[in-house]
Amino acid sequence: MNKLFFEDFKLGHLGRFGPRHVTAEEVRAFAAEFDPQPMHLDEAAASRSMLRGLAGSGWHLCSITMRMMFDGFIGRTASLGSPGVNELRWLAPFRPGDDITLDVEVMEARVSQSRPTTGIVMFKMTASNTAGQALCEMTSPIIVERRDAAAG
Repeated sequence: MNKLFFEDFKLGHLGRFGPRHVTAEEVRAFAAEFDPQPMHLDEAAASRSMLRGLAGSGWHLCSITMRMMFDGFIGRTASLGSPGVNELRWLAPFRPGDDITLDVEVMEARVSQSRPTTGIVMFKMTASNTAGQALCEMTSPIIVERRDAAAG
């Protein structure tokens, strides 16, 4: 599989990745370890919460999203990392039994002024459930090596 460099990221839709099936067991296991709020652990407590049923942690969804990004394109990208996430919004809860898909769009691609051997690619990621409902949106830049820099 060919490595992706800065020049390979054109504005527009990059791809749809997944689906990734989520089970109740993994929702509870992630919550027990990292976000032990009742709506992520206990069906009865979750039914009384504003989520009205067992739902995965937003941080769990971010972890799933990162894995889907890696498997979809970052794992074969000349990525040098990311300076962070610019925006993150949880739009709806994800539920056990959901099949999560991830749509990725290139919003911007520009050569770095301070490091011209690299480019900065701004991605918008939207994670959706089985019904196509958007669950999470995130915008994040990734620093990517330029093809010419890799060759020379």
